[in-house]
Amino acid sequence: MQTNPNNPYDEVFGNLSKIVEEIVRNMPETEHARVIGYTIVTRHVPGEPGIFTGGLNSGDDDIPYEVQETDTQIFITAAIPPEAEHAPYADIQKDTVRICVDDHSTTIVLEKPIDIIHSSYRVHRGVMDITLRKIPDYR
Repeated sequence: MQTNPNNPYDEVFGNLSKIVEEIVRNMPETEHARVIGYTIVTRHVPGEPGIFTGGLNSGDDDIPYEVQETDTQIFITAAIPPEAEHAPYADIQKDTVRICVDDHSTTIVLEKPIDIIHSSYRVHRGVMDITLRKIPDYR
């Protein structure tokens, strides 16, 4: 985890990350328990972030994912199948995000447009984290 000398919470988040790693390491394998990912939002924004569960397997081709949303960003976490042969990727468009793994894909339709240039994804240890910046709603 990269630390920022101006952020007093870096040590706390580093310790929290170690705790989560220890919990995952000690989960019984017989229950097939997995943590897909987690997001820590450090700034206080009015109200609680909305949590939306998506990716309910309506078919075998669906890639499981979860969506968390704040006033300014959307966070998507997807579980990448361990048997994937090719590097997974996210096709980020203004109104949709398509998660692609080999011949399988899952499309997530966004309720509001996002800023493509300031949005990104990362794949690490079987988890894809997608961070989308919302376009501000000026009225």
